[in-house]
Formats: sequence, C-alpha cells, structure tokens
Amino acid sequence: MRFSLKDNESSRRRIDMTPMIDCVFQLLLFFLVASHFEEQARVSGEGQLDANLPEAAAAMPMTMRPRELVVNINGNGEFYVGGNLLNEQQLADQLRRAQTDNPGNQSVVIRGDEAADWKFVARVMSLCNQAQIVDYRVAVVPEDELPETGPQP
Repeated sequence: MRFSLKDNESSRRRIDMTPMIDCVFQLLLFFLVASHFEEQARVSGEGQLDANLPEAAAAMPMTMRPRELVVNINGNGEFYVGGNLLNEQQLADQLRRAQTDNPGNQSVVIRGDEAADWKFVARVMSLCNQAQIVDYRVAVVPEDELPETGPQP
C-alpha cells in the first residue's frame, strides 16, 4: 500500500509567532521604562556620582537645622506667625507642633514692636517654655544701627 503525501500549505507545520511577539513587546516595554528612570535620575542629580568619597569610621548623618519660627507682636499685642494672625491658644498649638516636629532643635525669634507692652513678649516666652522650646530669643535693633536723633535732653 502506497501513501501519497501532498505538498500543500495545510500539510506543512506552522510556527506560532504569538509568544515570540509577546516576549519582544515585553522586553521593549521593560527597556523603555528602565531608560526613563535612568534619565530621571540623571536630571534630578541622583545618578552616578563621579567623585571619590572619603571613608569615615564614625560618620554622623547630615541634618539641617529646622527653620526658625518667627513670632511678630504688633503694637496692639497681636501675634503673627508667617503673616497669619493667631490668638494665644493657636500660637501655643503652633509652638507645640513645631517642637514635636523638631524635638530639641526648634528655635523661636520673638520680634515685638517697641509700642507693644512687655507682657506680650513675656507671654510668648512663657508659651515657649510650656512647649519645651529652650532656644528662643528676642530680636532687637543694635544701637549702632539706630538713626541718629541728636542729643537727648
């Protein structure tokens, strides 16, 4: 018995290209995303650093001092922080929050108008003590920067 093999398209084996195309697209997507991250790192300065860094046995982490909190007191005894008018309770809350955010490092500068009563400056100092802020100071104009008014009678 003789078999006859027909040489037509349907009898030939076909290779399914779908998995290979999927793999190529996945590789393409991977390299596009990876190159975007590399470009972002280069632009933001987080890329490779071309420098020989020194070695240290006991290095301390780099920390910045927190920004000073400036409390302004106008002639009427009103408290301003960052241009916002605060009552005494709001000021106390802000001082506590600043101390919580920067424990032991928070500093406060108290700038009182010369027409304001001293009791308002003393009250801000008391609020600093209650918030456990020990680094506070009163800002004044040095005498050598004062305008000359002539001899006082």
